Amino acid sequence: MSTPDLGTPTEPRIYDFAGIGVGPFNLGLAALSEPVDGLDGVFLEQRDSFDWHPGMMLEPAHLQVPFMADLVTLADPTSPYSFLNFLKQTGRLYRFYIRENFYPLRAEYNQYCQWVAGQLRSVRFSTAVQDVTYDAGVYRLSVEGPEGPEVLLARRLVLGTGTAPYVPAACDGIVGAAAGGRGGLVLHNADYLSRKSELQSRRSITIVGSGQSAAEIYYELLQDIDTYGYQLNWVTRSGRFFPLEYTKLTLEMTSPEYVDYFHGLPQDQRDGLIKGQKNLYKGINSELIDTIYDLLYTKSLSGMVDTQLLTHSSLTGASWDQAAGSHTLQLRHEEQGADYTLDSEAVVLATGYTYREPGLLAGIQGRIARDSAGRFAVARNYSTGVEPGEIFVQNAELHTHGFVTPDLGMAAYRNSCILREITGREVYPVERSIAFQQFGAPESSPAAFPAAADTVPTRKAEVPA
Repeated sequence: MSTPDLGTPTEPRIYDFAGIGVGPFNLGLAALSEPVDGLDGVFLEQRDSFDWHPGMMLEPAHLQVPFMADLVTLADPTSPYSFLNFLKQTGRLYRFYIRENFYPLRAEYNQYCQWVAGQLRSVRFSTAVQDVTYDAGVYRLSVEGPEGPEVLLARRLVLGTGTAPYVPAACDGIVGAAAGGRGGLVLHNADYLSRKSELQSRRSITIVGSGQSAAEIYYELLQDIDTYGYQLNWVTRSGRFFPLEYTKLTLEMTSPEYVDYFHGLPQDQRDGLIKGQKNLYKGINSELIDTIYDLLYTKSLSGMVDTQLLTHSSLTGASWDQAAGSHTLQLRHEEQGADYTLDSEAVVLATGYTYREPGLLAGIQGRIARDSAGRFAVARNYSTGVEPGEIFVQNAELHTHGFVTPDLGMAAYRNSCILREITGREVYPVERSIAFQQFGAPESSPAAFPAAADTVPTRKAEVPA
């Protein structure tokens, strides 16, 4: 770490690091960085303000992690940027206490993040990074902000550009220009709320997806099915509507020890594991599954509900029929090996999000370490630069660090690690051993379980999908 270099009339300011993108993870890093003496960082976000998945701010929806998984608490419980302090400062602490529910509403969490962002001097909104180059130990960021174009200098980068909505290739025939005819409506769940009224004007709606977002949308549309009279379908390629696994020994997998274990496995073995662990971070809240069933049961008292829940069904293709005014989805029942079709006027793709490497990195490709598949080769300390501790990533290391990557509860831990690398000291204590279980083969002389003072529980993933 260096003393903030504010520059002189002849020497420009050089930041210790620049964070690109301001989602919850980089916002947490900004909040944890703010009180650190002598640390000079800047965070750049092209959006005008912080807004976390606005298309899925359904009124009853809540986080799948407790309030302790806020931006700072698991690194610094005394931070003024904690969720509890947000409640206190906004006059809602006692109401939250009386509610007796540890899980904040999703809209409430978004308000909290906006409250934090509004206090941080290092966060700059409406500032788009156009490209990045490297010269003589310094990264040069060409940005476009409210005051016009400028160049910012930084010794390190923290990439927090986030994930983008994923649209399966099988939908190529119904998205974009191909579905631009009158009556066609296809949208990703990221746009659900802004287009909900449009959806409910159609005669039939099909939701494609297996996770929490698909379940939340299905439940909300099911409540209004009698009012609007549409047919409602839910298609999932999963064998059933999997609940998110939430047992305590499973939660121990969101721990530093499991990240150590996963990171130490061969690349092909890690890739195979990720494919089989989706129910650990992409399942549905079991309470919501039960609530959906209860609503179906209640509505069935007055006759069968015009809805279908289709499992084992992979989307293999799709087309738009202008004359019929509907989309035709080609589906394959994987267990039976049977192909079938489903017609629907509207389609909601609750198909999750995927990381896309931003084009602004084109000028520094030589500074980025890659694995054999061309992905970021992310070291255990979350660095992916060819030089150690030079470029860090947030939520772009699923293939190297495992399913805890998008976990809000592990964000403070990751940011503590990143700050340790940037400053050369442990600004916030970094947990090393919190689990009762061992994930690898026991060593010849296994260490004793750490004292209680060294154990800090982490929680499971939160992934709007």
